[in-house]
Parts: sequence; structure tokens; C-alpha cells
Amino acid sequence: MSDSSVIRPLFRERTVPTQAATLDGFAQATSGPGLVLRELDPLTELTIETRNTHYRIVVSRDADVIIHGGAFFPTPTHAHVEGSSLGGNLLKVGWIGVGLRMEIVADGRRIVTTAVRSIVRHEDAGTSRPH
Repeated sequence: MSDSSVIRPLFRERTVPTQAATLDGFAQATSGPGLVLRELDPLTELTIETRNTHYRIVVSRDADVIIHGGAFFPTPTHAHVEGSSLGGNLLKVGWIGVGLRMEIVADGRRIVTTAVRSIVRHEDAGTSRPH
């Protein structure tokens, strides 16, 4: 019997999700350093460095912010930080986490940043308000 007449099962490549694509993996990825925006006082200033960009964020209320930096926010822009993700379907709402991507809605567009490298909270920014 020639090799061409042998019936073989078709090889089907199985898609195996990465650990981060599972709920347990996502929970582990979002348990690292980060902050919850709704726990910050209004006028708290943050500097966020992603792989490609530095952002200056001033908290308005909850996850509503004014953001400045990068190609998408060349001027201070009112926006809403939806949360952080690994770039997939899972989102930790209202959270900015190191190693994750911020998902921001501004002017009717959803912007997904590159991974956050650092978050600096400027403690004295909100305390220097005029009375």
C-alpha cells in the first residue's frame, strides 16, 4: 500500500490559552501593584509611564480624569479610565495596574495603552488647593 492511500486523522492544532487568558491567570496578574481610582481624592495627580508614553493624569471624580500625554492626548483631555486589562476581554474596572494596559474612553474613542511600567502618585498635588 502506498503512503498516499493511508488514511490518517487530520492534524488539528489545539489552541491552548495562556495562563493570563484564564480567570485565575487574570486574577493573579491584577493582584500586583496598582491603585483604585475611586479611592483617590479629587485633584490627585498621577504620572503613569507605559512602555511607549508618559501620561499626566489628574483625578476628577471616581475614574473620570483629565489626561495629558502621548499621541492620543496631546492636550489635557477629559476622559474616563475604564480600568486595566492584559489586552483581552477581561477588565479590572477602575484599576490601574503595573504590567497591565490602561483602557481609556475619551471623545467617543476607546484607547488601550501599552503596558504600564510605573505609577507615581504626587501626594501634595491635592493638598495645595486654594480655599
